[in-house]
Amino acid sequence: MSLPNTRDTQNATDTDTDNAPAAPLSAAAIAAQSVILTGDRPTGPLHLGHYVGSLRDRVSYQNNYKQFIMLADAQALTDNMDDIDKVHRNVLEVALDYLAVGIDPTKTTVFIQSQIPELAELTFYYLNIVTVARLERNPTVKEEIRLRGFERDIPAGFLTYPASQAADITAFKAGVVPVGEDQIPMIEQTNEIVRRFNRMYNREVLMECKALVPDIGRLPGIDGKAKMSKSLGNTINLGATSAEITAAVKKVYTDPLHLRVEDPGHLEGNIAFTYLDAFDPEKAALAEMKAHYVRGGLGDSIVKKRLDLVLQEMLAPIRARREEFAKDKGQVIQMLKEGTFKAREVAARTADEVKSALGLNYF
Repeated sequence: MSLPNTRDTQNATDTDTDNAPAAPLSAAAIAAQSVILTGDRPTGPLHLGHYVGSLRDRVSYQNNYKQFIMLADAQALTDNMDDIDKVHRNVLEVALDYLAVGIDPTKTTVFIQSQIPELAELTFYYLNIVTVARLERNPTVKEEIRLRGFERDIPAGFLTYPASQAADITAFKAGVVPVGEDQIPMIEQTNEIVRRFNRMYNREVLMECKALVPDIGRLPGIDGKAKMSKSLGNTINLGATSAEITAAVKKVYTDPLHLRVEDPGHLEGNIAFTYLDAFDPEKAALAEMKAHYVRGGLGDSIVKKRLDLVLQEMLAPIRARREEFAKDKGQVIQMLKEGTFKAREVAARTADEVKSALGLNYF
């Protein structure tokens, strides 16, 4: 499978962006925005949670908006310095996942974060206008520190992630940033940095952004845990084989009180039905299955058989495209190189504007 020539891409024209404070943005409201920035930490293959949370929306966005997708390898190093090979390896793997689900490099600019030094430069400047206390108060950072058990042994790069994210967003003057609800505090802190910078230097250099929260929230893991996570091993990867999908579906958490087929079942917390809600295109048939399950007489094995069928049909073409693109990894690297070059041109213009505001234009 050949990749399109990204050099011939013509991106959508920028439009004015609303500079209101950050707030969750409905999908309909993005029509007033121009640039979308999103991305992933390349620490493992992408899974169904990524697909529901962002990937399938990105395929839609790229047809109407200027979209940048960042492979956040530099950010991934903030808690993976002891396993840098994992990050290196997964840059290509995640890029393959992007192409497999339909991300088109002639419509979307895909780039590698570490290859754009202007992002690190902007982070350095922003760190001078944000306090350690404010970084520590960020709810998203606090929760991630708790989950990783850092306590006070926090890598400085991890603690300063809000400033780094602000650099990523403002470098491309993104008006829309698709995030989960748990990431809204990061968008709020980005806009705090934007407002403070513009006020301090009396110039409208940086632009505020809005959070776009997907209609379907975070997809739980197959084990019933609140989050599908690579680190928890409770995922179904986009490139999973047919046998891997079936094995994972067998482990999917259902209703622990549904001990006999004739017993009434419960939908709340039943991961099999959560996944069917997200992926089954036959909504009427699904509604009938739910009603049957609730009144009793429908076994979990039948529900899981339906889920297995739905996931097999959805993931088979994604897996096939991924395998085809993987035959020419050199072409995928070239796509990343061209996207990174285009992205760096944009980030460099913003960095120049920031340095001019700071008076760092001596020559």
